Amino acid sequence: MSRENSYHSLAGKPVIVTGGAAGIGKAMALAFARHGAHVGIVDRDSKGADAVRDAILAAGGTAAAASSDVADIPALTAAIAALRQQLGRIQILINNAGHDERHDFETMTPDYWDDRMAVNLRHLAFAAQAVTPDMKQSGGGTIINLGSTSWMQGAAGLIAYGTAKAAIGGFTQCLSRDLGPHGIRVMCIAPGRTLTERSQALANDPAYVSETLGRQAVQQLVTPDDIARLALWLASDDARIMSGQTIIADGGHIQR
Repeated sequence: MSRENSYHSLAGKPVIVTGGAAGIGKAMALAFARHGAHVGIVDRDSKGADAVRDAILAAGGTAAAASSDVADIPALTAAIAALRQQLGRIQILINNAGHDERHDFETMTPDYWDDRMAVNLRHLAFAAQAVTPDMKQSGGGTIINLGSTSWMQGAAGLIAYGTAKAAIGGFTQCLSRDLGPHGIRVMCIAPGRTLTERSQALANDPAYVSETLGRQAVQQLVTPDDIARLALWLASDDARIMSGQTIIADGGHIQR
């Protein structure tokens, strides 16, 4: 039996998921398609994006894919425009794309810092800017930004990534005020340690499992599907009063 609720308000709504070829983004794309949303996938991994699109189409859903590096803003906005032509006016945006590459503060260069901001922060603003006219025309919409608990933990080796992810919370709050009068809600999900494809093998490592569960209140490993289910609710009409907030989704590690 499925543990997933049904969100009928998502049916037929065009949604764009950046970084939708793998990990949390892939889980979100598939989840929204299951609820009848028309899913647009943006990712620089064109083969991965096409594979997710094809999986949705094979299941009877509606989907399209566009290849773009989110750090290239003109390419990103062109990809969004192309998906709009195929899916209709965008009503939901999932700003998911990012990369948690480890780095050394003492040897970090200005160019590397700027690149991490471009990969993890800057594109959120311009993707949101690109879909705002559609959402205004539709009488509302939802933007969900993916943050992280890395900065809340003070995680080592992630100074640029953590700074970018911390800024997403402020971006979410401020944007919610700007767009709220137009019926557009803006939320942030901050996942903790999540078992994506890159880390799936760790689920079989007793030391990893013990250390992870030892810092959580919920004694289950967090998966991309867990994050996707939260996004479904936030994007649905059931969450109509939710805006400007960051929801921590980490099994109860960070408690605020």
